[in-house]
Amino acid sequence: MKPILKLARSLRQKKFRDEHGLFLVQGPKMVRELINAEWPFVSILATTEAALRSGLSEAIIVPAHELDRIGTLESGNEVVALARKPDQAFRKKPRTDELILALDGIADPGNLGTVIRVADWFGIDRVWCGNGSVEVYNPKCVQSSMGAIFRVSVDYADLTEVLTTERDDGSTIYFATMDGRSVFKERLARRAVLVLGNESHGISEAVLSSGGIKVGVPGKGGAESLNVAMAATALCTEFSRQRSSE
Repeated sequence: MKPILKLARSLRQKKFRDEHGLFLVQGPKMVRELINAEWPFVSILATTEAALRSGLSEAIIVPAHELDRIGTLESGNEVVALARKPDQAFRKKPRTDELILALDGIADPGNLGTVIRVADWFGIDRVWCGNGSVEVYNPKCVQSSMGAIFRVSVDYADLTEVLTTERDDGSTIYFATMDGRSVFKERLARRAVLVLGNESHGISEAVLSSGGIKVGVPGKGGAESLNVAMAATALCTEFSRQRSSE
């Protein structure tokens, strides 16, 4: 058992997640989401009580104090799975009329996880992250996704390059900006890519140079801006509303 415990503890660090192609999934609910999604995993570790309560007959029984050394949660470390990072063969095929979310330089793992959850809510299958964005398999990101990470594919790429290619293939590119046109007055096209920027600096000039339409969520209060996940929710709501009214 010692080798698997050592491996599990190492996955708290990105370099070992990269080295082994694995990441942690923590807590009974998240592990159940993993299993329901038929996501590949190496092992599930759990206390006797948690394994019985959650019906995890495949779990390796581990003392609670060992799980606390592995998990990163304040509570809920009684079940931890070692999940495999997906390869391209595991990803869903894109639809011809889909909406894709692209994130330029997202720095906070909680924000990324929440945006993935927003994507899942609106039936968005793909999220593109610009190179340099926070890692999607960071434990905080995985947890914040609330299971959506198992249903939404997340890829990393040079956004300027992929957005230019996507635009040339016929997609409409939308940039979420403070000075953009009101999204509620814009006739929103599909197939489309909606780009959201870094929490502090917004969308980079390099990504903006790929060309597209600036849209925003108009506000009347004194707040300086919306959190990136809040902005994603508002914008995706309008994309969804317009599609359902067609």
